Amino acid sequence: MNALTLIFASLLIFAIAYRFYGIFLANKVLRLNAKNVTPAVEFADGQDYVKTDKKVLFGHHFAAIAAAGPLVGPVLAAQFGYLPGALWILIGCVLGGGVHDMVVLFASVRHKGESLATIASKEISKPIGTIAGIAVLFILILTLAGLSLACISAMHEAPWSLFTIILTMPIAILMGLIMRYREGSVTFASILGGVLLIVGIISGHNLMEMPAIANLFNWSIGTISIAIAVYGFFASVLPIWLLLVPRDYLSTYLKIGTILMLTIGIIFVAPTIQMPALTNFVNGGGPVIGGPVLPFIFIVIACGAISGFHAIIATGTTPKMIGNEREILFVGYGAMLVEGFVALMALIAACTLMPGDYFAINTPAAAYDQFLAMHPELHAVDLQHFIDRIGIDLHGRTGGAVSLAVGMAHIFDKVPFMDDVMAYWYNFAIMFEAVFILTAIDAGTRVGRFFLQEMLGSVIPAFKDKNWWPGVILCSALFTFSWGYLVYTGNVSSIWPLFGISNQLLAACGLIVCTTMLMRMNRKGYALCAAIPGVFMAIITFWAGYLQVKTIYLPNEQYLLASLAIIAMLLMGIVFIGTFIRWAELLKIKELKVDALGEEVKELVER
Repeated sequence: MNALTLIFASLLIFAIAYRFYGIFLANKVLRLNAKNVTPAVEFADGQDYVKTDKKVLFGHHFAAIAAAGPLVGPVLAAQFGYLPGALWILIGCVLGGGVHDMVVLFASVRHKGESLATIASKEISKPIGTIAGIAVLFILILTLAGLSLACISAMHEAPWSLFTIILTMPIAILMGLIMRYREGSVTFASILGGVLLIVGIISGHNLMEMPAIANLFNWSIGTISIAIAVYGFFASVLPIWLLLVPRDYLSTYLKIGTILMLTIGIIFVAPTIQMPALTNFVNGGGPVIGGPVLPFIFIVIACGAISGFHAIIATGTTPKMIGNEREILFVGYGAMLVEGFVALMALIAACTLMPGDYFAINTPAAAYDQFLAMHPELHAVDLQHFIDRIGIDLHGRTGGAVSLAVGMAHIFDKVPFMDDVMAYWYNFAIMFEAVFILTAIDAGTRVGRFFLQEMLGSVIPAFKDKNWWPGVILCSALFTFSWGYLVYTGNVSSIWPLFGISNQLLAACGLIVCTTMLMRMNRKGYALCAAIPGVFMAIITFWAGYLQVKTIYLPNEQYLLASLAIIAMLLMGIVFIGTFIRWAELLKIKELKVDALGEEVKELVER
């Protein structure tokens, strides 16, 4: 099948979804009201609660939610063929992920910008909120540690990529200062930041050809591990307008620009998808993912279809910056659709490789000979050509990032006048992926600080004050150390398979908890829009978790992984049971008769 078919189908589906289903959610399900005062206005403090231009906020939100998931997950899922991944991205994004992001963001805005755990405490019960808070912190630590390792892998022994990523930080601070102290300067700051970034990318390639300069940015794994933790700490304590938001906004140019270039390249080249619709590994036993396509496709592709990590951002930084409640549609649903398109582009890039080349890259080197003996038809075809052009041995580079970079370079290489710069495109793609990941790490660390302050605030009230600097610094340091230590020691590398399970459990939690709020607001029928995907994700994730523990972890004596998976499922199971009990109570309550009241009175009753 030609790749253009998937591109045009996805653009059409996403446009229709935004125009009809997104607006339906905004007007009927959530009833967004521009007259409501948002937390960014009500609690404006210049630190965390900052009313932000919706275009800048879209950039921050998209950059924060679009981490490794929409790039790596679809590439790994290509093992099953292109069809399962494409269907799940299109359907899951429209009916699951977009709804999740929009509903959770709405709930946090109505709850003064507070976290998912606090929302659960108020909408369900304090014990359930406490358990939800512990579960979210547990999952967030695992997520940030896993993302950090992926980022380290992308930047290790890649001076040009590291140089460009570091350069985004002073550029972002300059943009933040301009937008903060010069009225109406968003356009000027955007153009300036974009130009400086382009100059940095182009000049960086030439600068890194100088050995003295290249050595300055050729950091070891340990050095990068410490640097990422230090960056996460400062991003979580500095004013949000100074570093985090402008850097995320700036990196959005790189992300969306690269995806647009990839899209244009695919349209120009019109490559054929070489991976079949379904492979022989749909029933399990594949070298990349051991389980069957059902239910593992729903776990492997998280970001890009539906992701619980988005709930952390949608109840963390973003709700504290929305100046108009109507912007929830553009920021929440819109950013999720863009991420879905990114995921589809990643899937296409991987599937344009010959199947043998794909499996040679993603099969561990130690197991490749055995794999090839069992599947001789999947021998590598063009891989040696890529190795010669890029200058790096590509065999056994598992994890999805390298196969995506090779796929992107392969597509760009077929564009006229681009045949001699495959190595350039490969390194650019690696840098592109690292930027995606790092923008989720900074926002996630800040949100983790919020969570920790809220939890400690129930014991020591001073921690609830977001402007109490001892509490801010202590909570930031504790949370950063918790995932930074795991990254530095390397122990967390074994928990990456848990990312999908824990992430999707959190997505189900966000939908199910916020369904409770909609039911309490007399929208029981409309609440099904959130309840159905929430219950579906809960069932499918518990199924996948059970299979992962029983058929993969325990037989391989991976008891630590099995324990972590069971803990995550038990915590979320308690939250789900408590929430369902609350649903039963709300269903017994007759709806308030407010039809004769004005819209403003209705709003007061609902709140």
